[in-house]
Amino acid sequence: MPSTVWFTDLSARPGNSLIDKTGALLRAAGIRERTGRGALTAVKLHFGEKGNTAFIRPIFVRKVVEEIAAAGGRPFLTDTNTLYVGTRSNAVDHLNTAITNGFAWAVAGAPLVVADGLRGESAVRVPIAGKIFREVPIGAEIAHADAMVVVTHFKGHELCGFGGTLKNLGMGCASRSGKLSQHSSVSPAVDPSGCTGCGTCVAHCPSGAIAVVAAKAAISPESCIGCAGCIVVCPEGTVNVNWNEASSTVQRKMVEHALGAVSGKRSSSLFLSFVTQVSPYCDCYGHNDRPVSPDVGILASDDPVALDQACVDLVIRASGIDPFRATHPSVDWSIQLSCAEELGLGTRTYRLETL
Repeated sequence: MPSTVWFTDLSARPGNSLIDKTGALLRAAGIRERTGRGALTAVKLHFGEKGNTAFIRPIFVRKVVEEIAAAGGRPFLTDTNTLYVGTRSNAVDHLNTAITNGFAWAVAGAPLVVADGLRGESAVRVPIAGKIFREVPIGAEIAHADAMVVVTHFKGHELCGFGGTLKNLGMGCASRSGKLSQHSSVSPAVDPSGCTGCGTCVAHCPSGAIAVVAAKAAISPESCIGCAGCIVVCPEGTVNVNWNEASSTVQRKMVEHALGAVSGKRSSSLFLSFVTQVSPYCDCYGHNDRPVSPDVGILASDDPVALDQACVDLVIRASGIDPFRATHPSVDWSIQLSCAEELGLGTRTYRLETL
């Protein structure tokens, strides 16, 4: 049975702005039924790396907040810390970046909570019936939330072809250790050329897997538990991820983490995607290149698989080509959709309802 995906284009007129249309779209998709009275509701989004300008405008997020509040819910804006070292790799820098990019309370109307804590270590291991994982680490405050509205900027991605709702759920809701397990099958490694042997990584390693030998830190693969904390605490930035997983495996692992992210919240989750300024790469970069597609519109659904399928179909239709395969020719983006469907996250068959 096809899922319903609600769509509105980017036309506007007096008395019916894009903000108004976003509210109507959310109500049609059932936001007030899915974020009930008193529900602590995670508004999962990407605050954008400092220097990036393609992320969703905070004024649209405020409309999401207002709709949740109108249903009696208690919304908070959230994301998890990044695996790489950047402007969102710990909660302090992350919150500063979010506010710099406009997601302050005065604009968005809701508090900001970094879901996996100060250094990305606050997680709940969620049991799943995956083919790769039997449990996945999800940011604690997302796991503990009563409801969730996932707000996504649809764009290209170098490992997944495109980054949509499934990526926002899978990579975006995973704690740092979950992000590491998606991208790598081996432990982080220390670049000895930059290591000063200061011992900071040793002090922060919860499993005792790191030792300083001959004034250089070394990680024991046998003892490493894959928490990835050493990557962000190193003052010299010399602990690196071994980005060794193939695109197909990353997509499968990502989707299994998405399954964990919605666990216990399938009936209290809604998904909203903005197919605008479709940049070729992820918003995790501190810049964004020119769009690879015309702007399409805004879509919403209670089915994340149908939503991503509709978004990619509309981009291809508007572009006349598949810009994601053109930009990332070695990546088969359909893997994430077929895997998500197999896991029961939703269906690729949908009915588009235009407002």
